[in-house]
Amino acid sequence: MPPITTPQSSTLTPPTHLTLQASRLRQGLLGMLDHQALAGRLPSERQMMERFDTTRITLREALTQMEAEGRIYRESRRGWFVSPPRLRYDLLACLPFHDMVESQQRRPETHVLEATTCPAPPKVAAGLGIAADTPVYHIIRTRRIDGRPVLYVEHYLRIDCFPGILEHDLASRSLTELYRSHYGIRISRVSFELCSTVLDDRAAHALRAATRSPAQRVTRINYDQNGRAIDYDDELWRHDAIELTLSAAPQNASFDT
Repeated sequence: MPPITTPQSSTLTPPTHLTLQASRLRQGLLGMLDHQALAGRLPSERQMMERFDTTRITLREALTQMEAEGRIYRESRRGWFVSPPRLRYDLLACLPFHDMVESQQRRPETHVLEATTCPAPPKVAAGLGIAADTPVYHIIRTRRIDGRPVLYVEHYLRIDCFPGILEHDLASRSLTELYRSHYGIRISRVSFELCSTVLDDRAAHALRAATRSPAQRVTRINYDQNGRAIDYDDELWRHDAIELTLSAAPQNASFDT
């Protein structure tokens, strides 16, 4: 199993202070989620305003708080939905997306938005150990779980490692599997950087979310069996879609807590 560097701890922004009216409404909405079969979708905002005799401003305040907590999510022009169970994203396992999702009895899908070459941005070039503006393959994909778009990912691949890879089926095949089967390259080490962020316009549109919705960023650099950095992945997840996990033995026999 490939070793990884220890990721920086990352937590979501703590709940904001709600007005008294919004706090009471939040409790009512939580009760509705607990006791009413919603089949995933909440009533329309107008219906909730009438049901709880509240204003749109107070309703939005309560709904936005519940979204930040990961209890519900919003899709553009479709309304509010109950968040499904989170996907357990085990950093140490380094499983390809489809394998990870299927192992948890969920249904994965991948859609390719763009597959081109571009000059390596400075941060990508530094991560890959190449000169800035060196041409790299740039692959943008969205990934779904049970039909819901939850991940927007931009991959940057070294062209000298993977000549002609854009000619392959990048929707149904794992990049990791392609590396191994077609190029004889195995991933032997992975480094991660984790942080909470928000979705920019392009990622939000791809995930049917509102711009600046909360997100979890996972930046990953993969190294081959010779210790060479071969690709740089920048993942933006809907923050309620995943639960990041990591189990590892400490380097010392004992440690303080």
